Amino acid sequence: MNRRSPIDSVVATTKGDDGTTGLLFGGDRISKDDPRTEAYGTIDEAVAALGLARANLAVKRRIGTLSPSLGGLGDLILRFQRELFVVGAELATNPDAWDRLEDGRTRVSAAMLEEVERVLIEAEAAITLPTEFVVPGETVTSAALELARTILRRAERRAVALRRGGLVPGAYLVPYLNRLADLIWVLARAAEQAESRSATPARTVRPHRSVTTSAPGGLE
Repeated sequence: MNRRSPIDSVVATTKGDDGTTGLLFGGDRISKDDPRTEAYGTIDEAVAALGLARANLAVKRRIGTLSPSLGGLGDLILRFQRELFVVGAELATNPDAWDRLEDGRTRVSAAMLEEVERVLIEAEAAITLPTEFVVPGETVTSAALELARTILRRAERRAVALRRGGLVPGAYLVPYLNRLADLIWVLARAAEQAESRSATPARTVRPHRSVTTSAPGGLE
């Protein structure tokens, strides 16, 4: 097979044309279907989905239909988008470079987890929690948040598999993803209720506890 010449592009380096990608601090390149690539790629998806929610809030602000109670939600979403880059950095670091990771910058810290928990408790207190599974789609913002939540759950599953294999350096990454997904679900309910909408109940399966999410398997 003939090798093509590199194209004149800042973005397209062509280095990945062989199906490999580089990690954060260099070292050996890994396959693009490596479990680590799958994990931090899923984080990237979650960041993009959160961007949909933030963009919709920005549109509402511009046209004057943003509920005052959602005035700070866009900034909160942006904060978590940025924090997910920290999650991605931790997942995208070869074990031989783990000693170069920094809490809060390239490794999830205890403080990051504690802050998500603080916001979660505060957000729960401000809404009426559904008592059964709900169907996403009541508002555009809440639907985008639910999409982000399901992607975060997938990222969490990928991260759990990596942790089992000894490929997650820090103790807080998996709990952070777990708690953030919980928070995003609560924020979706807040987005609905701020527009005087109620989550649509699934009315098929009742959970074993009063606080639910919209999909089985996302309860913890």
